[in-house]
Amino acid sequence: MAKSIGVTLSEQILAGLVVDHKLVGELQRFPADEDDIGALIEMPTDTLVQTICDEILRLANGDKDIAAVGVAVPGLVKNGVIEEAPNLPQLKGARIEDLLSAQLRQQGIGAPVTILNDADGVAAGLAAKHGKLDTMLRVWTLGVGIGFGLYPFAPGVWEGGHTIITLDEKERFCGCGGRGHLEGVMGHRAMRLRFLDMEPEEVFEAAKKGDQRCLDFKRLWHKALAAATATSVHMAGPGKFFLTGFNVHFVDLPMLRDYMQQMVKMSPLQGYSIEVVEESPETRVIGSVVTAEQAAGRRATADLVG
Repeated sequence: MAKSIGVTLSEQILAGLVVDHKLVGELQRFPADEDDIGALIEMPTDTLVQTICDEILRLANGDKDIAAVGVAVPGLVKNGVIEEAPNLPQLKGARIEDLLSAQLRQQGIGAPVTILNDADGVAAGLAAKHGKLDTMLRVWTLGVGIGFGLYPFAPGVWEGGHTIITLDEKERFCGCGGRGHLEGVMGHRAMRLRFLDMEPEEVFEAAKKGDQRCLDFKRLWHKALAAATATSVHMAGPGKFFLTGFNVHFVDLPMLRDYMQQMVKMSPLQGYSIEVVEESPETRVIGSVVTAEQAAGRRATADLVG
């Protein structure tokens, strides 16, 4: 069976060997020391590319017969170029797909490399995990920022975290500087800026105890997610939505579904479903491989047609 390698970038580089959409062995982590978490942001682009390459080579372990390599990154990716990367700003403008491909070829690995948005990787991983590879699904990743993943891959920007959910001029907490964005309400960074005297966990705990300011925000938080999800339903139709990320435990599903019912009224659009799933680095790695293998298949077909 074909062997592929998946990589994701966030605070760490996580990499794994994947066969038949299943992880083989344990994930590799760089840096391994938790005290060095976040060190990637200080790496120059060339050093970061070399480090990713080293992790791939370690997983290949001398085997040159690798089917595909998928690398999921936080940011706006188009044709193998990272056009925007707020969490790893040194990668902005980097032709990372070409850079990695060249480095790997020098080491004898000619596998096609695919660069993808990390939320799209989550969506592809969940599609594989739940046996939905023939179905469209969408995912919100609730973390420092808000990611929007789509499976199967479709050309486009898909920066759903920057969906406009309010016209309030005071809503300027989004990391991109834009006004009224979903991430400006739901993002971990944005919540910390809004509540300078409380951490997000304390805000939601206080809401449970009836604190009015925190309860109002909890409602705003869920209305924002419902608004962005309902917008996606109205634009692309109903379907499966997954919610994941390290802040997914804040989600009150009955409240979210109630707001969704208020926003989606056309009967043909009401066949959507929402499911909460735990954050999983393995899912991200597998998803990057699923996307890479499908991209390699499309390229092979295009070459034959051409």
